Amino acid sequence: VGGEQISSIGRGLCVLLGISLEDTQRELEHMVRKILNLRLFEDESGKHWAKSVMDKQYEVLCVSQFTLQCILKGNKPDYHMAMPTEQAECFYNNFLEQLRKAYKPELIKDGKFGAYMQVHIQNDGPVTIELESPAATVDPKQLTKLEKQQQRKEKTRTKVPSESSRERNAPRNKDDPSASSGAEGDVSSEREP
Repeated sequence: VGGEQISSIGRGLCVLLGISLEDTQRELEHMVRKILNLRLFEDESGKHWAKSVMDKQYEVLCVSQFTLQCILKGNKPDYHMAMPTEQAECFYNNFLEQLRKAYKPELIKDGKFGAYMQVHIQNDGPVTIELESPAATVDPKQLTKLEKQQQRKEKTRTKVPSESSRERNAPRNKDDPSASSGAEGDVSSEREP
C-alpha cells in the first residue's frame, strides 16, 4: 500500500472477498466456516485435497475486493451490486473478527480496506476456488406453490409437431429418389439439388 509492504503470509490462503449488497451475517458465518475447513492441502502422505488451512496451521491473508461484484454492461463494469463502502468496511471487519475467533488470530492477516493495493499471489498449482454463499432458502409452502404453477403451465402446453418433423418421422419409400440413404441429415448422392 503506497509502496510499503503492510502484510504478508507464508503457506496458506489468500482470500479475495467481494461483499454484495445482499450479504448478511448468515453469509458471513458460512464463508468463515468454508474458508477455514476447505480441504485444499495435501496430508503427510502426499494425498491431495485432504487437509484444511486449520489442519495445517497455515495463514490466511484477506483482501477486500469490491470488483468481484462486477456485472458487465456491454464492455463497462458496473459495481452497483457491491455493498456501499461504509457498510462494507463494517462487514469486512466483522468477517476478520469472526475468522480470528474461529482460528488463531495471529494467523489471520489483511490488507488495508479501501486502499489501492498491489497484491502479489503465488498460486501453488495453481489452485483458485470460487466460493459463493448459499442461495436464500425458499419457504416450502412457496416452493410447492411455484411447483404447482409450473405443472399447470406444462399441462396447458400442447405439443404439435411441425411440418418438417412430421416429414422426418414419416416412413420413407425405398423407391423415392429424394429419400435419405442413412442417418438423419445424411443426404444421398443420388438426390438432386
